[in-house]
Amino acid sequence: MDSLVSLAPSLNQLSSIIGSVAAPAFLLGAVAAFISVLISRMNRVIDRSQLLNKISESDKERSFLKADLPRLKRRAELLNRSVLYATISAIVTALLIIVAFISAMLRLAHEYGVAILFVVALSFFLLALIDLARETRMGLRDFDHHA
Repeated sequence: MDSLVSLAPSLNQLSSIIGSVAAPAFLLGAVAAFISVLISRMNRVIDRSQLLNKISESDKERSFLKADLPRLKRRAELLNRSVLYATISAIVTALLIIVAFISAMLRLAHEYGVAILFVVALSFFLLALIDLARETRMGLRDFDHHA
């Protein structure tokens, strides 16, 4: 029992580790909200694609709108990849928090490992943002204004 007590981090150590994982915890919350936005955008792209696919080729007034389908497919691909990158960012961030707490409990130096995981998480978040920017730019082009 004494060995477990000696393994337990002190109040100061716990306070320090909680302070050091505050930024990753906020990142985790931001990424979760961001994923929600991405999924909402993807649903709108899918809904528009389904609507366009229902247009009959004999409907001469609206059949030209089907030309937008390849662009919508590309937008969905960008959003899907953005969701993937954001999810990886969230997983790495959660792993970072777990590593920080376990390292503190075992009294291991964790600063470099946590810093590397934080940079990796932010890098994936950046990739997700870049794909969202590309998709948003595509979404503002001509065809979306016809319906």
